[in-house]
Amino acid sequence: MLEQNNGSRLDNYWNQENAAGMSEAELLLYRSNLLGSDKRVTNYGGGNTSAKVMQKDPLTGETVEILWVKGSGGDVGTIKMDGFATLYMEKLQALKSVYRGLEFEDEMVGYLPHCTFNLNPRAASIDTPLHAYVPRKHVDHMHPDAIIAIAASENSKELTQKIFGDEIGWLPWKRPGYELGLWLETFCLENPDAKGVVLESHGLFTWADTAQDCYDLTIDIINRAIAWFEQETVSKPIFGGNHHEPLPVEKRREIAAALMPAIRGMVSQDVHMVGHFDDSATVLQFVCSKDMEALAALGTSCPDHFLRTKIRPLLVDFDPANPDLDATLQKLSGSVANYRADYAAYYERCKHHDSPPMRDANAVVYLIPGVGMVTFAKDKATARISGEFYTNAINVMRGASTVSTYCGLPEQEAFDIEYWLLEEAKLQRMPKPKNLAGRIAFVTGGAGGIGSATAERLLSDGACVVLADIDEAALATTKDNLIARYSADVVRSVLMNVTSEEAVIAAYANMAVEFGGADIIVSNAGIASSAPVEETSLELWNLNMSILSTGYFLVAREAFKVLNKQNIGGSIIFIASKNGLAASPGASAYCTAKASEIHLARCLALEGAPSGIRVNVVNPDAVLRGSTIWSGDWLQERADAYGKDTSELEEHYRQRSLLKRSVLPEDIAEATYFFASESSSKSTGNIINVDAGNVQAFTR
Repeated sequence: MLEQNNGSRLDNYWNQENAAGMSEAELLLYRSNLLGSDKRVTNYGGGNTSAKVMQKDPLTGETVEILWVKGSGGDVGTIKMDGFATLYMEKLQALKSVYRGLEFEDEMVGYLPHCTFNLNPRAASIDTPLHAYVPRKHVDHMHPDAIIAIAASENSKELTQKIFGDEIGWLPWKRPGYELGLWLETFCLENPDAKGVVLESHGLFTWADTAQDCYDLTIDIINRAIAWFEQETVSKPIFGGNHHEPLPVEKRREIAAALMPAIRGMVSQDVHMVGHFDDSATVLQFVCSKDMEALAALGTSCPDHFLRTKIRPLLVDFDPANPDLDATLQKLSGSVANYRADYAAYYERCKHHDSPPMRDANAVVYLIPGVGMVTFAKDKATARISGEFYTNAINVMRGASTVSTYCGLPEQEAFDIEYWLLEEAKLQRMPKPKNLAGRIAFVTGGAGGIGSATAERLLSDGACVVLADIDEAALATTKDNLIARYSADVVRSVLMNVTSEEAVIAAYANMAVEFGGADIIVSNAGIASSAPVEETSLELWNLNMSILSTGYFLVAREAFKVLNKQNIGGSIIFIASKNGLAASPGASAYCTAKASEIHLARCLALEGAPSGIRVNVVNPDAVLRGSTIWSGDWLQERADAYGKDTSELEEHYRQRSLLKRSVLPEDIAEATYFFASESSSKSTGNIINVDAGNVQAFTR
């Protein structure tokens, strides 16, 4: 980023001790991971690294030169050894003899598999020729904000010469591909002393004869660009100066929580989207500036940026000096519709006879003055990464517009990359989304046995999950365990008492900011008590009712508000109990509260049906293992009620069931998943008993 502070320089993290004894391929991996660890060097999935390595041919036994280069779709920051494609350099050179010219350059990608070394299954990327034909052992291709700011300036060639002299050359815009690889080779042959080149509107190439020299050079060139920008921009207004003042942080989150479900509903009519909110200092400076609207309209420059963000964002009509959320929400649908229409017109203007069909016409990036940036995509990681890419674009616009005139890519060039047949082929190779991809789930009692098992079941099929619980320590442990298996992108937690109206409202607002809204509500928070009716205190009665009846009401009421704002349907599942249908001795408060849950669900099923909101019930029985309610007095109380020792109770319940089987948290999770998924899309107001069979609880 082009921040004006002394800490903006990149650190050189090369460690001689760590690198000692590494092979050339291992040094490539080491260098790649170092470069990719800082988003100021390159964005996620962006850039490429390569090394030309001498290896033994498995057939001839001869030592041959092999190109190791980042494979298609990889990320240099997280790549492993199997993420590199390996190709014979001799065969890559032979490709020149079959190249039929610019009009046919895309067909060259089909020849790359014929160059594969050692049956490596990793697909080579379109950038492979760019690395192959640079006559140096090690090549870095990075997308640093500071360099792209130069590359996206109106006078980028002049600026490159001014900053780097003849050490770093310049090439005009050219779409990545075989022809650009030949351009790079020609440049290197004609400029043998050059150490790299700036590609207009694209990024940086650097090269050297050792892995460390290449890494050192890349870091040095980027730092020189950062230093130059700091010197040139120190007294100049950024983005034309402030037009708005950023709102306080809590107010920003409040507005984001109100807007994100509405936007999500508008963009999720065909495919459910997940949101991400960013109110970092970089974003706020841009969305509060005088030049934001004009710069945003120009679109992004680097191909990697607009492939993730679309060519330009949608500006939300909001005035932070006179905030009127109702007015903003009323205008949103028109803004979204206009964006779609503009995108469709862009597609029609630029399409070719063989262009792929138009993709989703909704915006990815939404800029809110005084508040921040919202991004929506098919999953949380992509939404977050899209936001990171647009932050990179903001940094580029900041630098270029301060020292020169910022230039986005011409519209046709942008389209030709966005709808490139090779890019379409890459999209078609992506794995099919999981059934709950794009869904957002809220699980109360999320730290208990049933809650955590349910969360895991939903996560395993692609959902994002917010865990809510009153037990802070157990909640933290459950969250950490799930993050370790499913990533920090898709798991959130909130400390929440379901009997607190304020806490429930705040939890939904937090979920809206974190993910954009809600789709699946699993009301599972529980308590259990046992006492003869004459020994049941009013306090105990009210405690059961407040958690198991009022708590479920509050969670459902707030769910309806969010689901109706989105207007894309949803599923609410109550985890009730066999005791809601079948009475048990000495548990009148618990049984009555559970019966209240079931009837509340029936009422809500009636109200929700016109809006596509389904409400169903799962009735467990005797789920002892991992269950929080069985860890307290309830275990002893139920054992006493049946004249058993606590160690005998699970077997008692198993034998009592018709199927003579124990019921586990995972069994309840599976039934809950059924009601959460499209498999039950025509079911509402229903009850599934998961009790191994109990004739008293039969619903007929």
